[in-house]
Amino acid sequence: MLAIPAIDLMGGKAVRLSEGDPRRATIYADDPRAALRDFLAAGARRVHVVDLDGAFAGRPVQTDLIRELVAIAHAGGAEIEVGGGLRDAAAVLAVLDTRADYAVVGTLAVREHRTVAELCRQHPGRIIVAIDARDGLVALDGWQERSAVPALALAKSAAIWGAAALLHTDIARDGLQVGPAIDATAGIQRAVPSTLVIASGGVGSLADLDALRAADIRAVVLGRALYEGSFTLEEALARC
Repeated sequence: MLAIPAIDLMGGKAVRLSEGDPRRATIYADDPRAALRDFLAAGARRVHVVDLDGAFAGRPVQTDLIRELVAIAHAGGAEIEVGGGLRDAAAVLAVLDTRADYAVVGTLAVREHRTVAELCRQHPGRIIVAIDARDGLVALDGWQERSAVPALALAKSAAIWGAAALLHTDIARDGLQVGPAIDATAGIQRAVPSTLVIASGGVGSLADLDALRAADIRAVVLGRALYEGSFTLEEALARC
């Protein structure tokens, strides 16, 4: 199982939100570059970066900083996936132009699915579709709006488009360390066996990683648990 540490950017700092609420942000690092270097030193092979300012603004905001983080990650031999505010094709291309390995799209995949299908075709292996769900329905616009689209339906469509991976986040668990949505994530993986499904949200212990692995989930994003010291990235990598 691939363990992917997360760096969420807000105001140029590394933060974590609870349930995606910008009013419930905890600052963990004044310099995200230092946080990234720590992850690389621990052995990270991929890092997940979210432009939270961009997610709430509806357009990329921290592109210059992301470009720096991409360069640091690549120098350390790691891949980097970037999301947040990618609401049109131009924004996705701007992220790919930073040399990020993957661009993560969420709202765009629901509102302009033909655009995302074409992006998957034009940039094979570089588009990750985020399935941000609450009660099984996909949320949009930085998790502020709930759609009527079932998470499983979006997963099946994205697999047909040729998405490089699916990032499944249970919003109600995100940042709370209450345990991941194992059944829901595993259900999506079973529905699209040829597409990598990445679990996100709720991981709070090494036992959670064991449970994800036992459910045949092949990748997981780690956030607050690392920053709060629930376990180290080295420990997570050893369990994965």
